Amino acid sequence: MSGKPKLYYFDGRGKMESIRWLLAAAGVEFEEEFLETREQYEKLLQGGSLMFQQVPMVEIDGMKMVQTRAILSYIAAKYNLYGKDLKERALIDMYVGGTDDLMGFILMFPFLSAEDKEKQRAFIVQKATSRYFPVYEKVLKDHGQDFLVGNNFSWADVHLLEAILMVEEKKSDVLSGFPQLQAFKARISSIPTIKKFLEPGSQRKPVPDDKYVETVRRVLRMYYDIKAN
Repeated sequence: MSGKPKLYYFDGRGKMESIRWLLAAAGVEFEEEFLETREQYEKLLQGGSLMFQQVPMVEIDGMKMVQTRAILSYIAAKYNLYGKDLKERALIDMYVGGTDDLMGFILMFPFLSAEDKEKQRAFIVQKATSRYFPVYEKVLKDHGQDFLVGNNFSWADVHLLEAILMVEEKKSDVLSGFPQLQAFKARISSIPTIKKFLEPGSQRKPVPDDKYVETVRRVLRMYYDIKAN
């Protein structure tokens, strides 16, 4: 095995995308093995690689890590994106947790019916603009710094930018009432490692399409319907 982290997931965003973002932000090169068949998934299960019988799974530093939050926390700590002390880490955890809640509404979006997608689109925008974005707008305005925590680039900044771009895919002018977040988006997007990840040809995944949805359903045997919030 090479020294690079190796990511096991589908060829699409899902729960692995935030891991790709954080590794890219840290300037860490990584490899990927895409799950395309049920047999690949069952091989990982039978080999004992999936502790809780689910992906994402990341091979890093001799470990086979599962549970998205555990993987992200490890990467953030390893690459100095987790604050300088316990209080900063707590703030980062709170901000990431809030952003996670918002992103959770988007994660299910590709699996909805056309009718439910329209309902969910409106729900996502409403939650983003009334519950989540105002929090980060106020934080940035109150402390007047470039980053969310301790005036240093952290996991919280990476996660928020990812969420902003995801919501903008649902409504392009969603930041129109949030000048601090507009400036934040421009600032974080210009960081060299982030800028590189946002360029065409990177390992960032596109908006999930029907092929991605069909692959996930087939590999995981998802034969049930998912409903909008």
